[in-house]
Amino acid sequence: MRNASDALIVIDMQNDFCPGGNLAVEGGDEIVGGINALMAEFQTVVLTQDWHPAGHSSFASSHGAEPFSVTEMPYGPQVLWPDHCIQGSRGAEFHPDLNQNPVQMIVRKGFRPEIDSYSAFFENDRETNTGLAGYLRMRGVERLTMVGLALDYCVNYSAVDGAKLGFEVTVETSLSRAISEESLAAAREGMLAAGVALS
Repeated sequence: MRNASDALIVIDMQNDFCPGGNLAVEGGDEIVGGINALMAEFQTVVLTQDWHPAGHSSFASSHGAEPFSVTEMPYGPQVLWPDHCIQGSRGAEFHPDLNQNPVQMIVRKGFRPEIDSYSAFFENDRETNTGLAGYLRMRGVERLTMVGLALDYCVNYSAVDGAKLGFEVTVETSLSRAISEESLAAAREGMLAAGVALS
């Protein structure tokens, strides 16, 4: 068991991000067993969960646009996604094999209709916080290990924000999967520049 100042953050291990889901990440289901095993090492385990209302502003269908096109939002450029992780849907549920018993907290994000949220710590306006940092600090957590989906988006944003907030962050890349190699290359550069360790 690791020290109490270590926490495991499991990012968006949901059906819609796994094969067969509306925004599937290739091999997303392959990491569930490894994540379950890793949970046993930590006294603090947190899950994040994409939790969009129907008609969310980040959905391509809300704009009559093509999925994966980009639009401008008040907070900056926004990739428009296929409808995914709609509140109460099967797609929003965690992968059925993910062990939720060791989990102490679930952070739901992306529930505000007007703004998307990749990071476990902030909405995409980079200002509206989720409360996760305060929770971790109250628990005495200083070091974060992050795993999950997708490595080039939500894991990336969460890791960079965690480092900016003063946590020591490690991303276990073997227990994460990316949407594309192109965006992964940029994400790796950004994470390393922010002081995130990649293992």
